[in-house]
Amino acid sequence: MATQNQQICMVARPQGLPKLTDFKAATAPMTVPGEGEVLVRTIYLSLDPYMRGRMSEAKSYVSATGIGDMMPGGVVGEVAVSNTAGLAVGDFVEGYLGWQTHATVKADHLRKIDPTLAPISTAVGVLGMPGLTAYFGLLEVASAKAGDTVVVTAAAGAVGAVVGQIAKLKDCRVVGIAGSDEKVDYITGELRFDAGINYKTTDDLDVALRAACPDGIDVHFDNVGGPIADAIMRRLNPFARVAICGVISQYNATADEPAPHIYRHILVNRVRVQGFIVFDFAARHAEAYAALGQWVSNGDIKHKEHIVVGLENAPQAFMGLFDGQNFGKLLVRVGDDPTR
Repeated sequence: MATQNQQICMVARPQGLPKLTDFKAATAPMTVPGEGEVLVRTIYLSLDPYMRGRMSEAKSYVSATGIGDMMPGGVVGEVAVSNTAGLAVGDFVEGYLGWQTHATVKADHLRKIDPTLAPISTAVGVLGMPGLTAYFGLLEVASAKAGDTVVVTAAAGAVGAVVGQIAKLKDCRVVGIAGSDEKVDYITGELRFDAGINYKTTDDLDVALRAACPDGIDVHFDNVGGPIADAIMRRLNPFARVAICGVISQYNATADEPAPHIYRHILVNRVRVQGFIVFDFAARHAEAYAALGQWVSNGDIKHKEHIVVGLENAPQAFMGLFDGQNFGKLLVRVGDDPTR
């Protein structure tokens, strides 16, 4: 086993889009697990848009990453050394361990994974935080029900793709907005969305939405914000619900956005708009894991992964999130996966 832990740290706060010079590789000695702890070897690192917010000092629901600190992130790994009865060497676990090859952590901070149920990488994807976000955002925050027209942005992404599939399982009409013809073909073909819109090639998004949603929009699951969200707002039905999951269009903004011009639509249509964080539903995560696991096992929910190899390539892959270079859940394979 390696004796040095490799890490990726943030050494400068990005101004606009992150740059390679905002990151730096570092090494640290391997830490011996204390009582109740384990040493985890990272196999998969999850890359997610929220990490951009952690690189900023702006007020948020969690503290900002400090200059020189390791980048945060979810990890699937294998227990390499155990000092607890609860986990054995060779067990697979998921936890918030950051951009590094190894982590020493308390066992009760980890979720044990059964590799026979699904690929272990899904523990940071469809059967992890993105799946939980889709489940609670659509069914609880947006209160989607049979017969609703649901519009989801970033529809081919890790969260959006699951949102659309759950909505179809609940007998909703589903329209996805994505950034390429390939992604639109994927969501309308393999994932069975009712319609898809390529926002990058559509001349008039308002016209495209009117065609795709002839009866208006009842639910908007928003991963993007910005002008796309404004266009969707104009098509909302009375008493529509908007679940705000992310605003990736604004994460790299260097100036404040103009004041919103959508309040009239919210008022006239009595729209409910709510932002949410998946941790709001921590007490019910087991419920969501059970439902998602069953849907994945049955083939009712499909998932796609975009895997980059090597921790050193994490910064470049992360930068690609913001112009849609990934197709599906973005992962970095940091170490060997003995299950594949």
